[in-house]
Amino acid sequence: MLDPQMLKKLQKMQEDLKKAQAEINASIFYGQAGGSVVKVSVKGTKEIVSVDIKKAELDMNDVEMLQDLIKAALNDAFRRVDKEIEETMGSLTQGIRSPGRF
Repeated sequence: MLDPQMLKKLQKMQEDLKKAQAEINASIFYGQAGGSVVKVSVKGTKEIVSVDIKKAELDMNDVEMLQDLIKAALNDAFRRVDKEIEETMGSLTQGIRSPGRF
């Protein structure tokens, strides 16, 4: 049986987690590749907001290179989202032990 104090703590943690997730989802994260030749911005939901390509610094006939730069920039932005989620959620759940964990 859960102690009422522990139940309150769990409810507050749940509210804090929902609020943190909403803030992350609304945030914009940036990624880049090729020394900022390609820059992207994505929401915390990993929805792409924008892609900026410095055309003057690229051979626009090299489609494969452009594709690689776009993928690298997106992966950079997605890693930043994942890192923020991990750090934020980890700090909010710190000290809470779930069954079966040490």
